[in-house]
Amino acid sequence: MTNVMTGMVLTGHGGPDMLEWRDDIAVPTPKPDEVLIEVAASSVNNTDINTRIGWYSQTVRGATDAVSETSDVDASWSGTPLGLPRIQGADVCGRISQVGRDVDPNRIGERVLVRTMQNHDGAVWTMGSECDGGFAQFCVARAHDALVVDSSWSDLELATLPCAYSTAEGMLQRASLKAERVLITGASGGVGAAAVQLAKMRGAHVTAVTTPSKADAVRELGADAILTRDETPPRGAFDVLVDLVAGPGFPDMLDGLADFGRYVCSGAIAGPIVELDVRKLYLRDLSFFGSTFQPDNIMPDLISYVEAGRLRPAVTATFPLRDLKAAQAAFAAKTHVGKIAIDVAGGT
Repeated sequence: MTNVMTGMVLTGHGGPDMLEWRDDIAVPTPKPDEVLIEVAASSVNNTDINTRIGWYSQTVRGATDAVSETSDVDASWSGTPLGLPRIQGADVCGRISQVGRDVDPNRIGERVLVRTMQNHDGAVWTMGSECDGGFAQFCVARAHDALVVDSSWSDLELATLPCAYSTAEGMLQRASLKAERVLITGASGGVGAAAVQLAKMRGAHVTAVTTPSKADAVRELGADAILTRDETPPRGAFDVLVDLVAGPGFPDMLDGLADFGRYVCSGAIAGPIVELDVRKLYLRDLSFFGSTFQPDNIMPDLISYVEAGRLRPAVTATFPLRDLKAAQAAFAAKTHVGKIAIDVAGGT
């Protein structure tokens, strides 16, 4: 096997010019408990773009599309400086090509998905942030985090699962969603579209917030009702609010919760700083959940849904890895519903 590989490397925080195509990257060597994966596909996620632009820094107080300045000191998921250069790519679908000395060699050849959110001694690591990810021909992951998948889905379809779908599944499990009334914001994006499918799978009545031009596509994913972004949710109409947007609309969204309602958040694309009347929180017995850490069952649960035919892929476009900048620009234009896949094996 060659000792070098091609891939897209993040060289600093900023615009797309911080992404550099290279064909001289050293192929990583798996540690004793790791596997080397030949990456077939990845996909575009908010987290990769937000990490690139430095949106996670506490100095940033606006929407994800309005970052002009940031701080390198805390512009990562962990709140610590990002190790640069970094190979991003929160999603990894591929096959194991080599194993560390403590890993069963029979795993070579397995088709796997890699956990995006990983527990490292109590710290949450994200593929493509705290460690190198899927925007290159090869990557390493702990054997524990490389999960076998047996599915007729293509590599491109499977690559849409690890980040977006695990985030959505983690939120729904955190909020203990059942056959209830749920409101999902940002429903046309990767996580939102996944949440629509996963909520409907649970028998919930799903109201999705999206634009009129995307309403039909979101309904096809399973939404029972649509609210446009300029509509105010009916007061007290929902048992659970799955929020990926936050921003100025937060107070109205919160008013949509019934007493004893549950609010779960794993994103703030419209802005992280919101107005909260704390009296609503305690007088109406609301429960708030943040959702980043994922217990180990989340990805196996997702894979079981796929293997049982309970989910369907939502790939809206595909780009070769070399055209990652164009793929992220298409993602930022917000004209799509679902996921933009990245062809790594055929796009290098």
